[in-house]
Amino acid sequence: MNKWNDMLPLTEAFYYILIALYREPSHGYGIMQDTEQMSGGRVKIGAGTLYTALNTLLNKGWIDHFPVPEGTDSRRKMYQITPEGKRATAAEMVRLEEMLMAGRQIMSSEKE
Repeated sequence: MNKWNDMLPLTEAFYYILIALYREPSHGYGIMQDTEQMSGGRVKIGAGTLYTALNTLLNKGWIDHFPVPEGTDSRRKMYQITPEGKRATAAEMVRLEEMLMAGRQIMSSEKE
């Protein structure tokens, strides 16, 4: 049994936070902006949801704090994805692709 099965599915917020951090470390506001942009405006993560999700992801070891660059406001926390977070993201993508394939197969067989 795949160890990820117990941790999946990811919530939409978790998924978007992880893929926002996949490219580069970011701060909370940047994650909120990236999420809205990646989802075409459909998903807007509020501050309360974001920081609750970030704390959960930190506790799971899927993200970590990233050192704040010199001269940056020390209150502005930055986050980065961990290798474990990348594996969780990849496992979720496999799960989502499997769901899409199954749905497409069913829908295409209905057209025949």
